[in-house]
Amino acid sequence: MPDLASPFGSPAPSGQVSRPLTVRRITPADHGRFLADHPGASFLQNPQWPGVKIDWRGDSLGFFDGQSLKATALVLFRRLPVPVPVLKKRSLAYIAEGPVFDSSAVQLESVLVPLVQYLKSRGAFLVRVGLPGVVNRWDGSEVRKALAAGTHGSVTDLTPLHTDPAAENVRSRLLALGWQAPSESEEFEAGQPPFQARIPLQPELDIASDGTTAEPNKNGESPALEAALNRMDSTSRRQTRKSTRSELTVSVGTAEDLPAWQALYEETASRDGFTGRPLAYFQRMFAELNSGGSSRSAGSGDKAMDTAVDTECILYLAHFGEQLLAAAIYVRQGQFGWYVYGASSSEERKRYAPRALQLRQIQDSLAAGCTWYDLGGMSPSLDPEYELAGLTRFKTTMGADVVQTLGEWDYPVNRWLARGFNLYMSRRG
Repeated sequence: MPDLASPFGSPAPSGQVSRPLTVRRITPADHGRFLADHPGASFLQNPQWPGVKIDWRGDSLGFFDGQSLKATALVLFRRLPVPVPVLKKRSLAYIAEGPVFDSSAVQLESVLVPLVQYLKSRGAFLVRVGLPGVVNRWDGSEVRKALAAGTHGSVTDLTPLHTDPAAENVRSRLLALGWQAPSESEEFEAGQPPFQARIPLQPELDIASDGTTAEPNKNGESPALEAALNRMDSTSRRQTRKSTRSELTVSVGTAEDLPAWQALYEETASRDGFTGRPLAYFQRMFAELNSGGSSRSAGSGDKAMDTAVDTECILYLAHFGEQLLAAAIYVRQGQFGWYVYGASSSEERKRYAPRALQLRQIQDSLAAGCTWYDLGGMSPSLDPEYELAGLTRFKTTMGADVVQTLGEWDYPVNRWLARGFNLYMSRRG
């Protein structure tokens, strides 16, 4: 079973760099080469990501010990939404799932202290960081049982399957450095949710003891795929297997298929009552994340910049005849696969087209050697009547465990501006 090892380290063990590192901008190519050696890094740290988030300005930062690159961070800057000229130069500096570094070699303080100093010099009034790593992990089957019983208020009331012993120490160190902990909430707020659903994968099961490919079961499923299916509840497993016998054609789309995706996505948004993203966003995402390194996705355009990051963005389509029944956008980087967006038709529901696409994403994650398939954020609430309970139910019945990260921490460089910004964000919408 894959482990989510601590990325934090302990204070000043032998061999760790404990002095502040030197921060300076680096090229996307240098950034990409560093990430290529860190296969657990999120695609939100990919140097191509600012090309998707065009309302933000992005910088690739490197942290050096002498001439040796020890850490990197993709920083997104967003200016204050105010008409006052002197304040227009002040920005929120946001680092999602970063900085990225080897905690066995570099101290957390050696990265964060010079990071704040550098961003302050660049006009940041608030620094927001979502450090990678997992604090707690809960067994998905126990979470869905507790949700059905309705006897617990929160996932945190359950006994974790695993707890990072370094996490509490890291919290204390962050507070000592002046960082502010995120507030607890059952809602999805701006940024990356601290509670996420992830399916552990075991690609090593597909290699027999003699080094050859392991034999599939009677259903034609490899040992690793069978293990993933066995994590699902019986209904999800039955529907997933039935989708393979439902006369569906699952294919990989190209950039030319994105308008068809968008039509189905907008139908889904209207039916389910959420505000979707425009077609241009997905076109940028498809182009940018397929523009460097190796990719199996076709039709991503002529743009090419070798960032060396092993990243791909794939559009999957499920047709019944000529009818598009489901579509999904998947991202893989290093050893992680992400189900990022999905859309489905209200027609032919008994063919379970969305299940077929989930199966394909799991298969492709295993083929790429991924140890985790991420289904995205969820609420910690275990109230079966809570509005997001259905999302928790779906993700855990798909075999996902629930993980809790440290969340996104704030460093208020200018406390008055930071307070005003947070008040603005809390009242927006």
